[in-house]
Amino acid sequence: MNASARSTIIVLFSVISILFLFFKSCVIHNPKPDECEVVSTKVISIREGSTFDIQFKTDTDNVYYINRGLEQGLNLDSLNAKVLNKTVTLHLPILTFGPSTHIAQLAVDNNIIFTEFEN
Repeated sequence: MNASARSTIIVLFSVISILFLFFKSCVIHNPKPDECEVVSTKVISIREGSTFDIQFKTDTDNVYYINRGLEQGLNLDSLNAKVLNKTVTLHLPILTFGPSTHIAQLAVDNNIIFTEFEN
């Protein structure tokens, strides 16, 4: 194998490795409280998103979501009664480039409404 072919293989392997690590860092799996940014914000609307997600729009025009929240047994009417127009505390997993908009935990007045954290 000549030097040019060897260099090409090394560069290709490096690019694939970097892409793998980048995409792996964007996957949220089993978040932990110390790996999250905690945000307090007021929820002004709640709606169903794509793939059974539940989306929360805040008074700062940010949108956060509970991944497949409807499949996990959450109910839009119940959430509207509990969190609409209230200040909530959100735990947002921190990824390589900052916090995500994925909600790992949602609480109102220290009452946990939803959590992905293991006990």
